[in-house]
Amino acid sequence: MSNIQELNNIASQVRRDILRMVTAAQSGHPGGSMSSTDIMTALFFSEMKHSPANWDRSGKGNDMFFLSAGHMSPVFYSVLARSGYFPVKELATFRVFGSRLQGHPCVESGLPGVYEASGSLGQGLSVAAGAAIGKRLDKEENYVYVLMGDGESEEGQVWEACMAAAHYKLDNLVVIVDNNGLQIDGNVADVMSPYPIFDKLVAFGFHTIAIDGHDFDAIEKALNQARKVKGQPTAIVMSTVKGKDVSYMENEAGWHGKAPNDAEYEVAMTELKAILAELEGK
Repeated sequence: MSNIQELNNIASQVRRDILRMVTAAQSGHPGGSMSSTDIMTALFFSEMKHSPANWDRSGKGNDMFFLSAGHMSPVFYSVLARSGYFPVKELATFRVFGSRLQGHPCVESGLPGVYEASGSLGQGLSVAAGAAIGKRLDKEENYVYVLMGDGESEEGQVWEACMAAAHYKLDNLVVIVDNNGLQIDGNVADVMSPYPIFDKLVAFGFHTIAIDGHDFDAIEKALNQARKVKGQPTAIVMSTVKGKDVSYMENEAGWHGKAPNDAEYEVAMTELKAILAELEGK
């Protein structure tokens, strides 16, 4: 695992990228992007074996990442750019007509790092399981990671994919659930509760780990544990805060898919910079 301070610094930068993108576009999904920033930072800047210079859609020789909850594209685009898949300045084209950085990741744009079009919720785990089977057939030792939302777990296809992943003993597959408890219509538990997600994943045959999704030490231990599991897929259920590190966004379902205005943007950036200064002072 990279230095924790370094990962905190990168995560702070990613959260600022997210705010810049959705504010400039006046469109996008900051809430889930902010809650999943820490796991995405850990994956792309520490855990995954991947090479932007040698990337193609086959995924051969690389660990693969799939964003099932495609509306969280701002965090995905930020970590891709910051880890070298395309120029950081291109983040300014988020949701611009004709840009490679559309509201949901798409393969037609040819954006490096994107293996599948996503945004039709519930499908990412099926694709990731297929990729994991492909790597096994090719005798590759790389891993496949997929990030899902808790609200997304209301989709039936998720559980069909869980059955398949366990049946085929896909120990090269790591499913990560961003459990921030909120979706566009409110509390996940009130809309169509998939809980207890942890117990259900265990029942479906997963080696399941529960962590604080904002604790880099806990993230490191969970990812290390996943690499040691044999004969079954791993699921990491992360307790997170929607809109993490922006006071007026935290735990507010209204910020699922809403862009800040200029005044709100300034408040958020001031708060994020203050958190970064405090971290650097420790």
